[in-house]
Amino acid sequence: MNEKKVAIVTGASRGIGRAIAVELAKAGYFVVINYKSNEAAAIETLKLVESTGGAGEIIQFDVADGTQTSNAIKAIVERHKKIHVLVNNAGITADGLFMMLGEDEWDNVINTTLKGFYNVTKPVLREMAKSKCGSIVSVSSVAGILPNRGQTNYAAAKAGIIGASHSLAKEVARFGIRVNVVAPGLIETEMIKNAPVAEIKKVIPMERLGKPEEVASVIRFLCSDDASYMTGQVIGINGGIC
Repeated sequence: MNEKKVAIVTGASRGIGRAIAVELAKAGYFVVINYKSNEAAAIETLKLVESTGGAGEIIQFDVADGTQTSNAIKAIVERHKKIHVLVNNAGITADGLFMMLGEDEWDNVINTTLKGFYNVTKPVLREMAKSKCGSIVSVSSVAGILPNRGQTNYAAAKAGIIGASHSLAKEVARFGIRVNVVAPGLIETEMIKNAPVAEIKKVIPMERLGKPEEVASVIRFLCSDDASYMTGQVIGINGGIC
C-alpha cells in the first residue's frame, strides 16, 4: 500500500494557490488547503480538488499569526502523521510610493508574505526533518528580482523569501529536504484585475499574461522526484521579462 502524500498549500482559496492545490491533487497528494477568511472560496478549491479524483481538506489560519499557525500545523500532523510538501503561497500587496507608505501597509505585507514564510516553514520543517524527506516551494515574484516603483514593501518581502530559501536550502539538504522558489511574472489573477493589462503586455516578450496553471505545473515538478537533485533554485515564470 502506497503511503499517503500530504501537501500543505497556504493561501489556496483563489488564484495561483487554487491552481497549485488542484495540480498537486492530480499528482496524487492529499491537499491541505489553507485560507485566511474566505471560507466559501476555500470550499470551492476543495471541490475542484475532488473533481480531479483527488482528496483534501480546508483549514483556516492566518499565516501572519505565529500562534494560530503553530497550532494548525500541529493539528495537521496529528491527523496525517507526516507532511511531504509545503507550498508557501500566501501573500498580499499594498502598493504605494515609499514616501507615502503607511507603517501598517509595510507591516501587513511583510508579516503575511515574509513572516508567514517563517511561521509556516519552521514547524513544518521540524516534521520533515524527522522523516528525512520533504519539498518546500515558496512563491516569490519577479518583483523580488526586478522590482517596479511603488512596490518597496512587496519587493522586500518577495526578495526576502528568495534570500531565506537560498540559505535554508543549504541548511537542510543533509536531511533530504529540498527548498526551491518560483518567481512568477504577471499572472491572470484577481491581484492584477485593476492593472493596465494592455500596457503590461508590451513589456513582456511573449506578449501575454501567464496563467495560474502555468505556475502550478512548475511547482508540481519541483515537488516531484523528477526534481530530486534540485534545491536552492529560483525558477522564473514570467514570459521572458528576465
